[in-house]
Amino acid sequence: MSAAYHPLLKSVHENIRAEVREFSENIIRPLAGRLEQAGEFSVELTRKMGDMGLLGIFIPIEYGGRGLDVLSYIIAVEEISRIDGSQAATVAAHNSLGLAPIYQYGTVEQKKEYLPMLTRGDKLWAFGLTEAGAGSDALNVETKAIQSGSTYILNGSKVFITNSSSPMASGVNLLAITGIQNDRKELSVFLVSRDLSGYSTEKIDNKLMWRAADTGKIFLRDVHIDASKLLGVRGEGHKMMLETLDSGRLSIAAMGLGLAQGAYECALAYSRDRVQFGKPIIRHQAIAFKLAEMATKIELARNTLYNTCVLKEQGRPFSTQAAISKLYCSEIAKEVADAAVQIYGAYGLVAGNEVERFYRDQRILQIGEGTSEILKLVISRNIDNKSFVL
Repeated sequence: MSAAYHPLLKSVHENIRAEVREFSENIIRPLAGRLEQAGEFSVELTRKMGDMGLLGIFIPIEYGGRGLDVLSYIIAVEEISRIDGSQAATVAAHNSLGLAPIYQYGTVEQKKEYLPMLTRGDKLWAFGLTEAGAGSDALNVETKAIQSGSTYILNGSKVFITNSSSPMASGVNLLAITGIQNDRKELSVFLVSRDLSGYSTEKIDNKLMWRAADTGKIFLRDVHIDASKLLGVRGEGHKMMLETLDSGRLSIAAMGLGLAQGAYECALAYSRDRVQFGKPIIRHQAIAFKLAEMATKIELARNTLYNTCVLKEQGRPFSTQAAISKLYCSEIAKEVADAAVQIYGAYGLVAGNEVERFYRDQRILQIGEGTSEILKLVISRNIDNKSFVL
């Protein structure tokens, strides 16, 4: 069952796949290698993705988005990832972590102020959770927001934040401590614009993966923001963060699926051209079986992810399935990329080869938005719940 003929797909999904695949093949692929080797975030390429509506794909038309469904968005991320993880990371972080919380938790006024601006394609928005001591342990954040009248004063820092330091980065949904309740940190989320006094950023270079994506640090030194910039309800930041990560895990799963598809296609094409012992290596059982295993894993990953997207679109519980999808898709990305390098042999280890880039890019997928270990913890806590049925 190929992606093109999946039973859950409707004409809108087939159209978005065709549209994004054409763009990725013709516009992203010729630039991907150069941008990646230079560690360069491309403003021009990101704006082109914005012109296609990819920087607001599930946001309603009234707020400047394309108004498409969850599965359309996931297919778009999958297709970009099939060519380049860096550009997929830009799209996924902006949509799932930047726009989605504003749309889901924002007031009407906040939606009108931020969403049209962020769906035009010339500005990016980030999600500020991770700190030096807070990642998997999200409750260990130290960034503080102290209220003074109608103003909050922010102090702290964030690290490994996608879309935070490039010329297009315009702000962040920031998780911060707003007090102590019942001996526990009270966490809240704020809409913090980059142009505020005391807000600064620093680019993180020399990454193993996503070298053409913008990854940075955020520093807040006595940043004053109006209380109207509080996103959602004060004290519900931890809950908002968990719900945001549930949805964000679908886009990371899509990146794993797309990367695996891209690596598999490269390996398949190479195995048809590479001749050893008098015949193409695809005709050697060792290679043919390896490709068969790769195809099987991709098929199962696609089914799992698409089914979870349908659950979310229908408004049904999907948290556990999102964890399963992200865990499985990120793990098969690792396995398929590794197998692709093995099929290429020494050629798969040379910089500039697509499978070499796939092999490096897959490594973050088992870490970002929930490590594989944390996801197993999430799943294990739910499988004994009588309301959870596979």
